[in-house]
Amino acid sequence: MRKLTLLMLFFISFNTFAHTDVEAELTGTIETFLYGASINDPQAHAAFWADGLTYTSSSGKRFGKETLMQGFEGVQPEDPAQTDTWYGAEDIEVKVLNKVVIVNFTLTAATDGIVIGRYFNTGVFVHRDGRWQAINWNATIAAD
Repeated sequence: MRKLTLLMLFFISFNTFAHTDVEAELTGTIETFLYGASINDPQAHAAFWADGLTYTSSSGKRFGKETLMQGFEGVQPEDPAQTDTWYGAEDIEVKVLNKVVIVNFTLTAATDGIVIGRYFNTGVFVHRDGRWQAINWNATIAAD
């Protein structure tokens, strides 16, 4: 009985550690992406969005990664010192469901440190090629 209890405690501890690790990875992934999105970096988008993406925008349009990436053809990242609007994430919530993770957060757009827009974002992430990528995304303008 003691061995069974120790084994159960090991699995509970391991699962908690693994869950915490995934939360940290996804939070870092979101923050890295938002930095890249702030400077309009096509590589940040290419790495973040998974093949097979379904993106539902706050304007009510739905499209995939190919369409999204077409908007970045020939684009070079902006100089961070010249960037006016920065994107951030508030209230990040990570839900680990086996091999899929759901992330909810409030995306903020700030100019000169003043938040000018808030959007509720929900992403479904899969782990591919050693990184987390968004396979499904929904963005909604947050009510005042």
